[in-house]
Amino acid sequence: MYDYIITGGGSAGCVLANRLTENPDIRVLLLEAGSPDSNPLIHMPAGFAKLTGETATWGYSTVPQKHLDNREVWYPQGRVMGGGSSINAQVYTRGHALDYDDWASEEGCEGWSYAEVLPYFRKAEDNIRLSNDYHGTDGPLKVSDPVPHELTSTFVRAAQQAGFPYSSDFNGQTQDGFGYYQVTNRGGKRCSTAVGYIKPALGRPNLKVITKAQVSRILLENNRAVGVEYRKRGSNETHRAMASREVLVTSGAVGSPKLLMLSGIGPARHLREVGIEVLHDLPAVGENFHDHMDVFVVSECSGDYSFDRYKPLYMNAWAGLQYLLFNSGPVASNLCDGGGFWYADADARSPDIQFHFLPGSGLEHGLKQIRNGVTLNSALLRPKSRGSIRLRSSDPEAAPLIDPNFWAEEYDRKMSVEGFKLARDIMAQPAFRPFIKQETMPGSEARTDEQIMAYARRYSKTDYHPVGACKMGAADDDRSVVGPDLRVRGIDGLRVVDSSVMPRVPSSNTNAPTIMIAEKAADLIKATM
Repeated sequence: MYDYIITGGGSAGCVLANRLTENPDIRVLLLEAGSPDSNPLIHMPAGFAKLTGETATWGYSTVPQKHLDNREVWYPQGRVMGGGSSINAQVYTRGHALDYDDWASEEGCEGWSYAEVLPYFRKAEDNIRLSNDYHGTDGPLKVSDPVPHELTSTFVRAAQQAGFPYSSDFNGQTQDGFGYYQVTNRGGKRCSTAVGYIKPALGRPNLKVITKAQVSRILLENNRAVGVEYRKRGSNETHRAMASREVLVTSGAVGSPKLLMLSGIGPARHLREVGIEVLHDLPAVGENFHDHMDVFVVSECSGDYSFDRYKPLYMNAWAGLQYLLFNSGPVASNLCDGGGFWYADADARSPDIQFHFLPGSGLEHGLKQIRNGVTLNSALLRPKSRGSIRLRSSDPEAAPLIDPNFWAEEYDRKMSVEGFKLARDIMAQPAFRPFIKQETMPGSEARTDEQIMAYARRYSKTDYHPVGACKMGAADDDRSVVGPDLRVRGIDGLRVVDSSVMPRVPSSNTNAPTIMIAEKAADLIKATM
């Protein structure tokens, strides 16, 4: 018997496990389906480029995407202690203040306005450079300034030549502009939530962590969550663990709606179709699923200027030796140290396109390989398209049906093309002329909006920012799964705490907002102890 059971050791689950066990009288069980974060690649900042395959992920793909030429999009979700924070590119961005104000005013999420969530961003953060009303210095999450690549500095100059302002802090008073990202690593080591939150808490006798343990069902009695069933990897034996206070679902943007439905909580018709007994008809479970999709420009360098110079085996070995001996060099880089936020829609109230500059080509899953190049990604930040998460069957081991429904809305397609044009304009500026030979993707044959969209349908990729399928809303909102206190509507003793509760995806990467949600949730839970 535990007081609280946490169903996943991702970004949110690690935060909750740490914060709740600060009270020595509270017993917490943390279950993680993946392995411990012992793979050395996890802790090397550049290691993420080798972790978006099946290593440390669930190996998911989407269902065929109607508006992407029926492609099945590779969809990595973390399956390791630390979850996404152990395999992501470590870019530290929070979104725009209006994102959270809209959660509160338009989605019924009372208590989640920017002014009310900012203290939790600050609480989580140990910023190496900034200490002000927007940034904290005492939190577990180490936020640092990267050593920028020469081509990243070229990109920042090129953006200014294209007429865009410079930004010294995307998470401060103004998001608009281009500059250098802050990152969640320090001293050449990634700071995941497993590192920042779990490792300092492992010595607490009131915290038990079990890895390679997949939760298959939440146990309900009289409309109350009382525990979970789980299986250890490689075993058919089912274990039970009981919670006297609450079950906290932290299985991720895909895993949390899947777990609720496996437990009989979700849209009744769908549950019956896959042979699951309906214990609580909650139609919004699995709905409102959405994500950032990006279109990229890849340019070939005129010399060996980018990180691609380390592709040959002997250079790869040299980079590894440099990291082992001096904790520096390309392996100590997150490979994405510059970017920006700007407008595709002239009527947007805040930036609606995010740019990630990578001084290399083919660094992520699915990109075309060239000898030496650079990549500039552009992603629409506030898509209107909505998809769903559904069960393939009643088998907990079966991958769910993941359908972000990318670019179903004409608006999303149009604005994505406009964002791509901004990226292409930046890459054409004089600052890049000494370094760039030619654009290779899509190349000169894609000039009209229709040609660009044809390229985008074929090659665009997710930014790995899925949210929304356990949507938060007002307590009486039948379009939501959880209320502002993150309790599941109609079930006692059950909360969802991760990116799946976001009613709208923030205008940024989603790891920092997920950590913020868990920090705030910990206080909400502590208030009921």
